[in-house]
Amino acid sequence: MTDRPTIIDFVEHYSRKFPDHVYLREKVNGQWKEITQSQTRDEAYRIGAGLMSLGLKKGDKIALLSESRAMWILAELGAMYAGATDVPLSVNLGEGKDLVFRINHSDSKWILVSGNHLPKIRAILPECPNVERVIVFDDNAFDYDKLGPKEIRMSEIQKMGDEFLKAHRLEFESRFKSVGPDDYANISYTSGTTADPKGILLTHRNYTANVEQGSSVIGIGEGATMLIILPLDHCFAHVAGMYTMMIYGGSIGFVPIGKNAMATLKNIPGAISDLRPHVMLSVPALARNFKKNIEQGIKKKGPKVEKLFNFALKNAIAYNKEYYNRGTGGTFWRKPLVDLFDKILFKQVRESFGGRMEFFVGGGALLDIELQRFFCAVGMPMFQGYGLTEATPIICANAGGHARFGSSGRLVKPMDCVILDAEGKEVPHGTRGEIVIRGENVMAGYWKNPKATADTIINGWLHTGDMGYICPEDPEFLYVVGRFKSLLISSDGEKYSPEGFEDNLTESSKWVNACVLHNNQKPFCVALIVPDKAALAEAVKAKGLAPDSEEGHKAMLALIQADINAYKKGGRHEGVFPERWLPSTIGICDQEFTIANKMMNSTMKIVRGKVEEHYADLLDYLYTAEAKDICNPRNLKALE
Repeated sequence: MTDRPTIIDFVEHYSRKFPDHVYLREKVNGQWKEITQSQTRDEAYRIGAGLMSLGLKKGDKIALLSESRAMWILAELGAMYAGATDVPLSVNLGEGKDLVFRINHSDSKWILVSGNHLPKIRAILPECPNVERVIVFDDNAFDYDKLGPKEIRMSEIQKMGDEFLKAHRLEFESRFKSVGPDDYANISYTSGTTADPKGILLTHRNYTANVEQGSSVIGIGEGATMLIILPLDHCFAHVAGMYTMMIYGGSIGFVPIGKNAMATLKNIPGAISDLRPHVMLSVPALARNFKKNIEQGIKKKGPKVEKLFNFALKNAIAYNKEYYNRGTGGTFWRKPLVDLFDKILFKQVRESFGGRMEFFVGGGALLDIELQRFFCAVGMPMFQGYGLTEATPIICANAGGHARFGSSGRLVKPMDCVILDAEGKEVPHGTRGEIVIRGENVMAGYWKNPKATADTIINGWLHTGDMGYICPEDPEFLYVVGRFKSLLISSDGEKYSPEGFEDNLTESSKWVNACVLHNNQKPFCVALIVPDKAALAEAVKAKGLAPDSEEGHKAMLALIQADINAYKKGGRHEGVFPERWLPSTIGICDQEFTIANKMMNSTMKIVRGKVEEHYADLLDYLYTAEAKDICNPRNLKALE
């Protein structure tokens, strides 16, 4: 391969290095079906050639909406062989503005869709006039006579591909060989606002570079099996799953698809039992469920076993410490007990996960350190990593033999990482600031959004918007501690930029001078509001209420709440912003944001970190039951 391989180069090279290694595993009609690396390449040829015969041109955009399954990967690779740019779409998108925007904004002319999600596409197709063809994965999902005028089965595409390869093999090979490392592989959309999510441009080299970088910090044994629970539209599943397992000659297993999302989740234990994976890609929410299930299983064995298990767990946690320092500080004597309990207790726990699980890789939100200690104690470490789609996505990761619980892991190589303060100056190791990186994994930019691109990539450096620091004792490790700028992160790891809502509320409401939306890995968002007390006083006077009375203050809060509710279902601003990112509770600030109190900078922009620091106690309060009522004591007090 060249020094800057494409994804196609990866497939060509590794499908010949590991031709007979099973690459994809999925359950079809109750039986596990296996597809080797060479078969994967051959199917990609068929699909790519079929798309070319249908008229797909190099550079065409092709949207993909499907559950995680083998055909997802085969179809994407086939599209890439035909020279297309894939636009992966989340299955969580409904039949509304989110789906329409992404298809239209990306200039997608083609749509690949599973039978389960075909109704969504049919519902919005009239709003997507540029779409020329809809290719449906499943033959048995509908009657042939009911196919729409733009619809065609994937099985037909594959047959067309067979014929095209017979007659135009050289043309097909010329097409895929023309794909270069700087050509776009994906346009991956952020959650964004409904009106303006960003399309992240990831090139072929972004992906292959990040696979190489990821291999510098974490390795997987040849022939290992990975169970992917994360959706394939995430680039984390691409890099850490699809392409990493390809280069290690390993296989990817999928959870059997249920009738709905909940039914699919219920299929996870069965998939673990059948596949006996060596590694899993997971998220903290699922890890907590795994932990809960383990504890419930132990409890069912009776109080004596539960007591012994808890003792063994505490002993192992005390011995492991923060992993890198396990067995130190006079804890070496615990090692024989660790080994004993591992044989008589923890080995049985691991058997419930197939008996071969070596480690989990945690993506999305930050993993609670106690969760990391628990899984390490039972012999299935869950390693924290960190990244973002704009970095394709891996920036650092912990791994076996190289981990610090509480950190986000070792920085990948080759890649540069610095920590900058609010003025853009590099700070010493151990000092918090914005995480800024430079490397071949940095995205090409945002599709059709040069301003956002220029604001995010400055002189080749990607400004992540995340706050962290480099470990002073071991500079290879990065600690991520929260948001540096305005990006929010929910409990499931989804990220969102709040400026649109904050600016819109401030502009549309008579009662709000400033707003800061907040969510740092919590179940819901909250908002800090600086009220326009003068305007509110006039409004309540007009209602015959005294502005300095409790009734007057409650009336003021009702006015603010009404303007917040206007963005929710049934309100005049419904659908302008995703409902899940609207504030559930409101905190009234007792002072303005000013340059003097450092909550505003010299350019009159709110310094989010200073605001959150000053109102840390109020933010904590907003997650209590009492705060659900906007007329709570703290808000009433703030209006005095």
